[in-house]
This record gives sequence, structure tokens and C-alpha cells, in this order.
Amino acid sequence: MIAIKNLLRLYPQPGEKCAIKGLYLAHQIHKLGATGSPFVYANFLSSLDGRIALGDASQSTTHIPKQLMTASDFRLFMELHAQADCLITHGGYMRALDEGRLGNILQIKDKDLVEWRRNNDLKTQPAVIIASASLNFPMHRSLHEHAQKVYIATGRNAEPNRIRYWQDLGYTILIVGEDRKVHGAPLIHELSRLGYQSIYLIAGPQMLDTITREKQLSRLYLTITHQLVGGKDFRTLLTGSPLGKEGNLTLKSMYYDPYAPPGSGQFFMQFDL
Repeated sequence: MIAIKNLLRLYPQPGEKCAIKGLYLAHQIHKLGATGSPFVYANFLSSLDGRIALGDASQSTTHIPKQLMTASDFRLFMELHAQADCLITHGGYMRALDEGRLGNILQIKDKDLVEWRRNNDLKTQPAVIIASASLNFPMHRSLHEHAQKVYIATGRNAEPNRIRYWQDLGYTILIVGEDRKVHGAPLIHELSRLGYQSIYLIAGPQMLDTITREKQLSRLYLTITHQLVGGKDFRTLLTGSPLGKEGNLTLKSMYYDPYAPPGSGQFFMQFDL
């Protein structure tokens, strides 16, 4: 149970106090997409020095620093989750989930959010798209238990034996890249063709990079905790070559939470493209 405290709105029209619960549900994201024109949004949590994860990605040891995580941020993360008809994650997350390095965020579990979806004519749980170049990851049992539709996205040059492996298990493979990697524009175009209109990106920096670079991102939600984390091995929002005008964002809202993390605070921000 979250002890809900008020946030202070800084932009626009600063000064109003707002409750955390319901803050992002009020954005009505599930109504912003349309057939042939889906609304694609992402959410990230970062420290002041740009750390979204620590550890060596090449050794599959990355993890979110515990000092960054708060109940209020997770509540807003799940309010965004509740408005999606499909989620985009990646094979690295599936491996981390299986190894216990990350928690399960593939389903909506809060009763009020499940009820909210029901009242807004959304399926109980969103579909899940797993992007992977290697196609080497475990399928988490919770996806089957919650009867979620699952697609596996990869590139045209992915290992044929791995493609057949997943097809033999009954999964639909989406070929959405010319090499082995998933590319943003073909992925979103294919999901649009399948009828998805509200697409929530919960993958990492590589997916954010290709979605942004190929002009598919509609909105970015960003929580910045007022902490300096440091560390030699870390991940930040983007890892690719420099972006041009595709990286220009417009601030639409900003809220200040002085209560968490303890001893600091955090900003909740919304940017549109």
C-alpha cells in the first residue's frame, strides 16, 4: 500500500499540489493512438548523473540501483503500463528476469488498475513483444499464466534455427530489421498493422535509440532522482551515434516529489516530440 503524498506541479502553471495516484491515468494515453497511427511512449528512471543501470552489459550483470527506486515512481510506471495494449521489451530483460536480477513487470497486478482497464475496454493484460537479435532467452511462465499474446521480433539475418525453435513452440516471429537487430520503424509499422494503437516501450537504451532515431516515439516520460550515483560500468538513456533534430523534445509537464528517495527527491517529467 503506497502512502500517497502530494506532488508539487512545477510546469505548466506552477504551484498546484497533485496526488500521485491517478496522475498519469489522467493523460488518457489509450485514446491518443489510432488505426494506422499508434501512440508510442517510453518511460525511464535516471539519476542526476544519467545512470539508469549499473554493471557490465556485455557480461549481463546490469541492474537498477536500488536507491533510485521508489514506490511513487513505480506507481506511475504502472499507470503508464495500464494504458497500453502492448508492451515492447527485449531478450536481455527476459534473461535478467529468469536470473532474478530484475522483477516481473510484464503484468498489471494492482486491482484498481486492472479494474481501470476493464472500465476502459482494454484487455486484462497487454500483449508483449520481445525484441531480440540472438533469440536466446527464456520465456517467462507468467506470460502463459495470464494468457497474454506474445510476439518475438528480430532481424532478417537472425539465426534460422532459433527462429524455427520459437515457431515450433507456437510463437509468431516478426521480421523487422534488415540485419539481426530490430529496427524501430518496421517494428512499429508491423504492430500498427496488427491493430495495436497504444504501445509502451519498457526496453532499454538500444530500443529507445532506434525508436527515436526512426521517428516513431510520440512521448517520453522521465523520472530523475536527485542523486549522484557514479560507477565505472553503467548504462544511460542512449548509446548510439549523436542524434540530430530527432532528439528534440518539448517539456509538457513537470512535478516535484520532495519525499522520495529519502534524503533527496525526484522530478517526474513528460516530453512530447
